[in-house]
Amino acid sequence: MRDPGAPDDREEPSRPAAPAAGPARTFWGLLARPDFRMLLIGETTSKLGTSVTSVLLPLVAVSTLDASPFLVGLLTAAPWLPWLLVGLPAGAWVDRLPCRPVMLVCNAVSATLFAAVPVAWWLGVLDIVHLLVVALLTGAASVFFSTAYSAYLPSLVGTDELLEGNAKLQVGDQAARVAGPGLGGVVAQAVGSAPGLLLDVLSFLVSSVCLLRIKATERRPAPRRRRLRQEIHDGLRFVAHDPYVRLITVFGAALNLALASYQAVQVVFLVRAVGAEPGLVGVLISFGGLGGVAGGLAARGLARRFGSARALLRIQLVAAPFALLIPLTEPGPRLALFVIGSTVLLAGVVACNVIIVSFRQAYCPAGLIGRVTATTLVLNFSTIPLGAVIGGTVNTFLGSRATMWLVAAALLVVNLPLLGSALRGLRDLPAPAHGDGDTSASRSPEARDRRAT
Repeated sequence: MRDPGAPDDREEPSRPAAPAAGPARTFWGLLARPDFRMLLIGETTSKLGTSVTSVLLPLVAVSTLDASPFLVGLLTAAPWLPWLLVGLPAGAWVDRLPCRPVMLVCNAVSATLFAAVPVAWWLGVLDIVHLLVVALLTGAASVFFSTAYSAYLPSLVGTDELLEGNAKLQVGDQAARVAGPGLGGVVAQAVGSAPGLLLDVLSFLVSSVCLLRIKATERRPAPRRRRLRQEIHDGLRFVAHDPYVRLITVFGAALNLALASYQAVQVVFLVRAVGAEPGLVGVLISFGGLGGVAGGLAARGLARRFGSARALLRIQLVAAPFALLIPLTEPGPRLALFVIGSTVLLAGVVACNVIIVSFRQAYCPAGLIGRVTATTLVLNFSTIPLGAVIGGTVNTFLGSRATMWLVAAALLVVNLPLLGSALRGLRDLPAPAHGDGDTSASRSPEARDRRAT
């Protein structure tokens, strides 16, 4: 007898037809499409503003408000907390609403909140509580924006173009991460850290203008309104029951745990164990961002040459061992070991991210994509604070070099779920399996495995 609380698979709307291909493909690919260009320009500009703010906001706390290290730590963690609090409901709401208006509202909220910081500073009423509230609320806006943004891309490009689209967006993201910290330092020096946050306000405005100039009509199935708890449950059930989505979610959470530990230790390692000057530390870390750009550029070609499943496995098998070079870093010529290790490691991370995100966008039913995206991001991001705490704690007792060796080993171990999975027998990750209207959440894993292979 059917569970009356479960969704009716026969009523699940099928994935809408892919958007029209638009102009004939050129050397520039999706960059020749005005709508995609607007999305890329807007999102890259917004990420640049966010990267600048990641430097300026702690500077406001330290330099302007003389906040304690504990409060600065809270300020760093605050933007991640909303993922645990509202991440799952955000996915359900995004599946109910058109994505572009959600993103525009999130931009407006974030711009207003960040603009309030320099205003409060000019009025002499700025305090650390104000900064914590801004970080928390803009983090909540980011939850909704990120979920809607991931669900929006399939409305602009065809399913076979998702790899190219995500690769180009990731290149823009990584380029912003490389340029942002340096630009943040220049802005803080030129106008001050609090007024400098107006640059992030401007980036949100540019993002909104670009979104408004997109002409494509969003194509998503009409949602079936049910209780919010039931809709959240559907997303959780899909992630838990689908063997492929479950696998990449577990892998992403484990990888983020190890990467957060690495990022928590790398500055201390370079300064105390290697003896690098602060200016050199920034240069060395920036090479990781350049590796991310290279990974984004290479992801599509590798997936097409080897197949997406094989590329995912091979990228990790090749890139992850380079983490073992990092603990060997010493002053002088052996600084190159950190550059090579971090560059190749993060190139692999970004290339895998492009493949995984593209797979999830193509594979999941259109009516569930917001909830599946939110569920996977909640699970993946929840390990970041834990990894940072673990890295800092181990560093306290064992020292930074020993901790870096453990982190490098962890970056190898997290690949075991991939190597021990059914992906080893596949050339490509499964194609969209839900065109018949079946959500696949209620099918057995064995049935889905047979269909995928």
